[in-house]
Amino acid sequence: MASIRRTLSPYHYRPYQNGSIPLSIQSPSQKFLSNTKTTLSPLRKFLVGIFIQKHSRKNNHFSWKKSLYRCLLFFFLGFLLGIAPFNNDLSELKNRDLRNSDIAFEIKPPFLSIKQNVENVADRSRENDFVVRTEELKVVEKGGENEDSKILDFVPLKQLIVVTPTYNRALQAYYLNRLGQVLRLVRPPVLWIVVEMNAASMETADILRKTAVMYRHLVCSKNLTNVKDRGVHQRNTALEHIERHRLDGVVYFADDDNIYSLELFEKIREINRFGTWPVGMLAQSKSKTILEGPVCNGSQVIGWHTNQKSKRLRRFHVDMSGFAFNSTILWDPGTWHRPSSDPIRQLDTVKEGFQETTFIEQVVEDESQMEGVPPGCHRIMNWHLHLEARELVYPIGWTLQKNLDAVLPSKS
Repeated sequence: MASIRRTLSPYHYRPYQNGSIPLSIQSPSQKFLSNTKTTLSPLRKFLVGIFIQKHSRKNNHFSWKKSLYRCLLFFFLGFLLGIAPFNNDLSELKNRDLRNSDIAFEIKPPFLSIKQNVENVADRSRENDFVVRTEELKVVEKGGENEDSKILDFVPLKQLIVVTPTYNRALQAYYLNRLGQVLRLVRPPVLWIVVEMNAASMETADILRKTAVMYRHLVCSKNLTNVKDRGVHQRNTALEHIERHRLDGVVYFADDDNIYSLELFEKIREINRFGTWPVGMLAQSKSKTILEGPVCNGSQVIGWHTNQKSKRLRRFHVDMSGFAFNSTILWDPGTWHRPSSDPIRQLDTVKEGFQETTFIEQVVEDESQMEGVPPGCHRIMNWHLHLEARELVYPIGWTLQKNLDAVLPSKS
């Protein structure tokens, strides 16, 4: 019986249920994989296997999730291998003493001191003609705690507000310069309030600038009926300025023709409310001196010095330059429990010589609110001298317009 044979193909065409056809041997990916079996190294084959996946015979789609997991796994393994020590350097550093090793973290100063060998000075041919001697350099720590305590214990000084009325006269430049040089030596803060009548002169402004003292140049525009009331209105102008600007400090009326000691200004800073002290005065006749001011038992005022019978009716026997007070009394009456909130000013309606006592009566009630400066009131720290030159002419610009008539040639 004759048999019929068909030539069997090596590849049987069997369609799948989903209609897909198995990957042909002639596909690009299959060719690439077949070629890499003979040409690629094992490492390259490994990398190619990661990124190029074979198509599954069951499903014909690419598995990205599996490739991502592989990448993360190998990245983590590579990271661990990168940070792992492959030698025993760390173990050697742990076992060795860092202080005795070359890699020491303690910085030491160089110990070097060169001393010239004076014994062999004559022998210039020797090159190494010096002796090396090591000396240890030590760091001496200063008392930093004491310096810090000094900074923390620093207490700012109370400001001095010095009020000076002035006017055009022959010795005005001399008086202002003398008082300005005294205030220049006083420890700051010092505010010098200088008050002129009607207009501020250029000569006075020039003197104030050259004294290097913090100042304010004010002008009193009050129309005067009596020249003797000039100082009263000038001081009131300064008091109004202090009250309006709420200047904080100790107010002191310092006339430019008086003589002051530096100790006086230092003692004024210790005043809490109102302080007073005795003043040495030269009588109008210039024949005797008069002591006017408080009698003190320590810092307590118990009486008054006075030698003028016409002024014995005054309540407080104090000269205008013999007291100082806290400036807050002018613009903060509630703090000092003042019975009235009326502005404190000097009065021009009272008799001459009574301006001091009527002003003090507005600041304090009695001697219990006063402080004797210094304790005991045993020292005279300023003088009130009546040395006015009334017959001299006030030079304009402090310069003489005409030269001397007689000019003698030099004998050289």
